[in-house]
Amino acid sequence: MATGFYIGTLYVHYYGLLVMAGVLAATWLAAQEAKRREKSPLFLWDALPWVLFGGIVGARMWHILTPPESMVARGITTRYYLTHFFDAIAIWEGGLGIFGAVIGGSLALFLFARNQGEDFLVWADTIVPGLALAQAIGRWGNFINQEVYGMPTTLPWAIFIDKAHRLPNFRDEAHYHPLFLYASVWNLFVMSALLWIERRYQDRLRRGSLLLTYLILYAIGRFGFEFLRLDASTVVGVNANQIFILVIGILAGIALLWRQRVSSNF
Repeated sequence: MATGFYIGTLYVHYYGLLVMAGVLAATWLAAQEAKRREKSPLFLWDALPWVLFGGIVGARMWHILTPPESMVARGITTRYYLTHFFDAIAIWEGGLGIFGAVIGGSLALFLFARNQGEDFLVWADTIVPGLALAQAIGRWGNFINQEVYGMPTTLPWAIFIDKAHRLPNFRDEAHYHPLFLYASVWNLFVMSALLWIERRYQDRLRRGSLLLTYLILYAIGRFGFEFLRLDASTVVGVNANQIFILVIGILAGIALLWRQRVSSNF
């Protein structure tokens, strides 16, 4: 399967196009939500370059700090990246972590909102349904690159993985769980749930509650999907992404309960 195409001597990756499509779709949806909240969508388009830059930097840093086992086995570790500058910044070679993207993009949004005199939590609540949509679209880049697949399976919806993209211990296994598809569908569910919750309980939700709800719902799906993932990012033998998202989900749940209860509207 081709992963891109040439425009002259420039090779354009389908993965990158899908990521950008997800970003634009997310911004469009957030703009519609902003209008519904009687906020100016211009803020979003002005913030987009900064949030995108922060997201890319954060995503790359997360990958550098938590490279998957298959890369570690080839000697591409955090130490390697820290001593090979050009490899560390070569995002076109692959290697972006969604957790870092969310953290970096959120930090950029916070700083931009503060500079503009806007409320970060209000805008975060406005954006998170679109964020889930962007994740759902971006996951299809994993399908094109034949990555982020799960354990071998004989289920009817299993996907075929070329030998070149199989992990060393699974060379003889041809069909796998389409983990990217599970994640994409889950993110569409998260988006739909957030839009419904915001409309159904808009008079009872506090600032930041929709953001916390997103973190809880995303954490539930990602924690479960990590059990199927073959090429996990491990730190001292522990699945770093799974533990991280578990902690985030629990903390978000506690924060949501506390915020809603103190408002006496829960």
